[in-house]
Amino acid sequence: MKLTRLLLGLFLPPVGVFLTVGVSPTLIINILLTLLGWLPGSIHALWVITKHEERLNRGEGI
Repeated sequence: MKLTRLLLGLFLPPVGVFLTVGVSPTLIINILLTLLGWLPGSIHALWVITKHEERLNRGEGI
């Protein structure tokens, strides 16, 4: 699932963010960044997805 979210974050940034965090302010920020251009939206989406995975991994180790 992580690979799918990363690929969607690269090609369809809002979809990747939605699958990661759901409907949230992060999704709205990503939609606005994507409207400004594909590259800012993709960078933000990949950042959100990887940071979310890091938080999950830290929580599982405790």
